[in-house]
Amino acid sequence: MNIGLDMMGGDFAPLEAVKGLQLYLSGHRSATSLYCIGDETVVQPLLAEQQVTSPDLHLIHAPEVIGYHEHPTKALKEKQRSSIAIGFHLLATGKIDAFISAGNTGAMLVGAMYSIKPIDGVQRPTISTIVPKLDGSTGLLLDVGLNADCKPELLNQFAVLGSLYAQHILNIADPKVGLMNVGEEEGKGNLLAQSAYPLLKENTLIHFTGNIEGRDIFTGKADVMVCDGFTGNIILKMAESIYDIAHERKLDQDEYFSRFHYENYGGTPVLGVTKPVIIGHGISNAKAFKNMITLAEKMIQSDLCGKMLESFK
Repeated sequence: MNIGLDMMGGDFAPLEAVKGLQLYLSGHRSATSLYCIGDETVVQPLLAEQQVTSPDLHLIHAPEVIGYHEHPTKALKEKQRSSIAIGFHLLATGKIDAFISAGNTGAMLVGAMYSIKPIDGVQRPTISTIVPKLDGSTGLLLDVGLNADCKPELLNQFAVLGSLYAQHILNIADPKVGLMNVGEEEGKGNLLAQSAYPLLKENTLIHFTGNIEGRDIFTGKADVMVCDGFTGNIILKMAESIYDIAHERKLDQDEYFSRFHYENYGGTPVLGVTKPVIIGHGISNAKAFKNMITLAEKMIQSDLCGKMLESFK
């Protein structure tokens, strides 16, 4: 398998991306070829300095970088020699099987939507976040920001995409799907929740268990938690603050609270597009980059995108 990594994306790139490669290579002896996309005049000396060498490592020169504050569509169009633009070109032409970047999130989403395209039948791709559960298990929340305004049909599709991800990446055999709401009873909630409930209830592709509330997020009541991106992003930002609070209170090494650190999960895939695209946190460190590569491997090995394609035929 061939994985492309944007070496220039992220606040601490390319150094942390290089260190992430070092971490990955030190613990893996797989048949994965890594295509490092970035300015070779900057990346090559760092690879030598960190003694990162492997016959499976290939450097692709990309002299331009899309900054965080640039307009995504305009930047992708005008900066064809940027690491993100080249990465999507390699992915679209089949030179690589997955693409990873901790760079401009908007550019990554635009590239995923227009260079790779959504799976036929998927109205809108989605992004998710991992949720650590108190019982030691792991849950998935989606959407967390890509689709602020949703129709009921979108939530129904998110449930299918999230269930497939939970099965094949999180190894949850029969993931329970819950609809985020303000009450447990059927008929509760706003118009979106009320309209989405019967669609989820009748969906034979998922194991829908009903409504869940905010207090259920960190329990084992649901493995896949579905909501609109506006609600999901608020929950995501709140969950991210838990680790910061734990750190300030010197509880960041606690067995549970330590699981809230973003670096443990690396990045989030764009679910619903035809090929694996993984977006990393802007402050990604070496461990986060290493975990993003590992996630890309899992997505390729499990043929997750292929399974999603089959579900929407």
